[in-house]
Amino acid sequence: MPPVTTTNGEKRSDDDAMGWDCNEEAECVQVARCDEERCQTSLDVRIHGEWYDLSGWRKAHPAGTHWIDWYDGRDATEVMDAFHSEKGRAMYKRLPKSSQKNIDILEASGDIPEYTSTEIAFRELRGQLEKDGWFERDLKREALLLGIWGSLAVGAALTAHSVPSLSIFLLALVFTNAGWLGHDYVHGVDKFAESMRMFTPLCSGLGVNWWSDKHNKHHALTNEQGVDEDIATDPFLYTWAPDPKHDSPLRKIQHLIFFIPFSALFALWRYDTIQVVIDSIEKKRPAAKDELYAVMAHYALVLTFFPPQVWIPAVFLSGLMSALIVTPTHQSEELFEEYQFDWVTAQFTSTRNAVTTNPFSEWVWGGMQYQLEHHLFPTMPRQKYPLLKPILTKFAEENNIPGGYRESGEFEILKMNWDLYKRVAKADPVEGAPYSRGHGQLGAIDLG
Repeated sequence: MPPVTTTNGEKRSDDDAMGWDCNEEAECVQVARCDEERCQTSLDVRIHGEWYDLSGWRKAHPAGTHWIDWYDGRDATEVMDAFHSEKGRAMYKRLPKSSQKNIDILEASGDIPEYTSTEIAFRELRGQLEKDGWFERDLKREALLLGIWGSLAVGAALTAHSVPSLSIFLLALVFTNAGWLGHDYVHGVDKFAESMRMFTPLCSGLGVNWWSDKHNKHHALTNEQGVDEDIATDPFLYTWAPDPKHDSPLRKIQHLIFFIPFSALFALWRYDTIQVVIDSIEKKRPAAKDELYAVMAHYALVLTFFPPQVWIPAVFLSGLMSALIVTPTHQSEELFEEYQFDWVTAQFTSTRNAVTTNPFSEWVWGGMQYQLEHHLFPTMPRQKYPLLKPILTKFAEENNIPGGYRESGEFEILKMNWDLYKRVAKADPVEGAPYSRGHGQLGAIDLG
């Protein structure tokens, strides 16, 4: 049978010997399912009620094949809407539909539930927010934030030799704030955000591909044990009592030494970035070489303007600041042993916001105090998050979300996280407890 080009998935062969091959624009042709080395199997994903065969698209997916694989036999509606631009959300409709045979098998299995009323209501809310311009970026606000960051960077450089202790503090703020700004740009899908993607590796030393892989996975599969790397912090910090075979003596004192692994966070992220940059170049991922050059420029600038006795302590102080912000908004909330089909409810029940008490805290948290708003709408500019609170509070009430809209004071939420570490430190190990690196489920953390 000759190849057949499809733009809507309607033209396909019933011949099981045929598979799909797609390019980066989601333009697909039918090809032989088997070659001399292997046979292509279908990869069926449901999006907005339609099943699509993504087997031919997985290699062309700009963010990597792993994202497609994690949703084999699952619904990816919320993830598709949350992470993609309008162009990306239009492209998937051109992909081939799943065979009716596979659809019947999947739906007959009972493993794929119908959409909940909460999911349907959330999609209506998102559509209304898009219509009302909530995803449009305020460039004046961006200029102000970048101006503050630049002023801190200049101040840190000018005091590097004359007042090194002040320079350490200022440079730590520079690194942390660059992370939050870059975080917003990496998530963003607007033209300004896309133009600023290399700000992250250039100004914070953190990679775009590394951040996208790790952080977007955290967004998609929040607090799923064995999958979400943000809660896989053992053997230094445990967020639940482990199986004895995965235990560590450090667990018994983790609430007393938590600041040590916290401080190492930024250094670890930088190390992971270099590994992922090298791997991305080998795999020829988009803009991988640009990212490498940006990381190299970052270290050239740091080594030029700051002596080791300034920039090294600043990296660790920045790690402590960042960890105190990113850890408490999820770790004390619900943890999931299994995949959560209702993504919307899972975000509400696994997330707690922090209420800041002063303008400096509001700035230094970098928008992460509005963690729920960010998780539900990661591509929305962070400047819009404070205005979303009453809308999401009402949404939680109307849809009977367990626990409602969760928030605590910025110091209270830190105390809650410390209490968790202390409680787990004193607990006995539990036979059969989930392993933080997974047990072979879809999306399980790759152990290398």
